[in-house]
Amino acid sequence: MKTKLDRIDLALLDILQQDADLPLNELASRVNLSPTPCWRRIQRMQEAGIIRRKVALLDAERLNVSVTVFVSVRAARHSMQWAEAFCSAISAIPEVVEFYRMSGDVDYLLRVVVPDIKAFDAVYKRMIASVELQDVSSSFAMEQLKYTTALPLDYV
Repeated sequence: MKTKLDRIDLALLDILQQDADLPLNELASRVNLSPTPCWRRIQRMQEAGIIRRKVALLDAERLNVSVTVFVSVRAARHSMQWAEAFCSAISAIPEVVEFYRMSGDVDYLLRVVVPDIKAFDAVYKRMIASVELQDVSSSFAMEQLKYTTALPLDYV
């Protein structure tokens, strides 16, 4: 079931994507509402699953995980049993912060954050020990040119 969003809902989402820690009075003021109707809109969007959760964005460099590695994986087999074992093994690795099943030549794409190459090698060894893989290719990001968690709201 789709939830109908109006311009005020979209404005609230835009603001919350930039700073979900703003006090309710400030949010309401920015969208020209009183606090209670503003709170109701936010609650409705949370209940509808539009707002999945509120989190703190941490600084990777200050936490010593500033090396980003993109890992392309080709599956050894295409069976549900293999896929479930692979997904379970990869999901258990905390350094894997994003994990996608892909179309095309690569079956899976992972984004891994680590402090250095040695730490990535340990992650790689955990991966290959957990399940048989046909091919693994890793690319180290040299520079982050854009990073955002904000989704575009122009398509609603």
